[in-house]
Amino acid sequence: MIRRVLLLIGAVLSAGMAMAADKPVLWGQGVQRCEVYTKVWEARNLGNQAGVEDYRRFQDWLTGFVSGLSLATGMDVLRGVDIEGAMRRTRIHCEDNPEDDFFTASMDLIRVLSAVDSARARASRRD
Repeated sequence: MIRRVLLLIGAVLSAGMAMAADKPVLWGQGVQRCEVYTKVWEARNLGNQAGVEDYRRFQDWLTGFVSGLSLATGMDVLRGVDIEGAMRRTRIHCEDNPEDDFFTASMDLIRVLSAVDSARARASRRD
């Protein structure tokens, strides 16, 4: 299952790179550095209106990204985690890895959730 998701993502990214060798593959908030997202998170929590609006842009990007992956793979890539939970988890990744981009933080979440789901499935088969 995780292999299927990673292969699909790799194929999509490879196809995009082949079609536009010197154009960016990702658009929107996914290309923003984690350092930016962490500052936006903090501004939102302080009630800063610009921070709230920027946070919604990140949230909208993540919602669209996981929706597209879920449709493409035929499974819930967030494994039942709501979007706020996903945003909190990406923030944790971003705090630990400020040089990463938001896409990488999002993919880390999806990989972790997929690994947990796979481990649960293996454990239930042994029972």
